[in-house]
Formats: sequence, C-alpha cells, structure tokens
Amino acid sequence: MSTDDLSKYDAGSVPNAGDMRFGIVVADWNQEVTSSLLRGALSTLKKHGATDNNIVVKHVPGSFELTLGAQFLAEYDDLDAVICLGCVIQGETPHFTYICQGVTYGITELNLDYNIPFIFGVLTTLTLEQALARAGGVHGNKGDEAAVTAIRMAALQREME
Repeated sequence: MSTDDLSKYDAGSVPNAGDMRFGIVVADWNQEVTSSLLRGALSTLKKHGATDNNIVVKHVPGSFELTLGAQFLAEYDDLDAVICLGCVIQGETPHFTYICQGVTYGITELNLDYNIPFIFGVLTTLTLEQALARAGGVHGNKGDEAAVTAIRMAALQREME
C-alpha cells in the first residue's frame, strides 16, 4: 500500500499558471471521492496562478466517460491541458478491470492524438476507504497531484515550442 502524500510537492518546481487555460472533466460516479479530487485540483491550480476564468469544469456520468468528455473539451475549447478526475473501486465482478483498462487506454490515446496533455487523475482502489485516503485523506489528494502535473506538462510543451 502506498504511503506517499499525493499533496506534497516542491512548489518551486511548479511554473506560474497565470496565463494557462485548463479543462477538468470529473466523473460523478463515486461523487464523495471525485468532488474532493475536484476541490484539490481547483485549489492547486489557483494556488499557482490560474484564474476561475481560465478553468473549465465539465461533469460526466462515470470514469468510463472521462475520455470522451476530455476529447469534447479539447475540441471545443482552447486549453493548455485537460485533467481527468475519476474513481473506480474494485467490486465483485471483472467490471473494475475493464473500466480501468478502458480509461487508461483512452487517456493515453488522447495524449498521443492531440497536441495538449491529458492528465490521468483517476483513483483505482480496492475499497472506498482507500479512495477517501487519496482524496484529501491521510495520503493527500490525487487532485492536487493531477493539477501540478497539468501545469508542469503545459509548461513543458510551451518550452518545446
């Protein structure tokens, strides 16, 4: 089991996001978890200079729909990065495996097909307790980590242009 704090990072390594525009697609399934991930991502983006006007948030029904929601954002808005936030918790059937594989593959494909970063902020846990521990609990907030990754990848792309 991971003991890393997902909210801890070197703030000096994060570029200013004041002139960057972000999309966030968040799954409504497991909303107790995903709403906390969203709060973390928003807080971290703003901490590093992003403004409300430069953050677009869209909701989708579940984690499987994150990839299409993220594609819609990339096609219909001028964004520097898209953060995908979701939570899939292991159940009694193979559904968990199929959803996790589909979302992982889908987000990977978006990264390769579009010219902006798509950030994987999806928790894949065995229990709700593990998810809550990574959504603002004892292991920090994966939303914070996803936001930092989005800023750093958007800055890397700008540096390369």
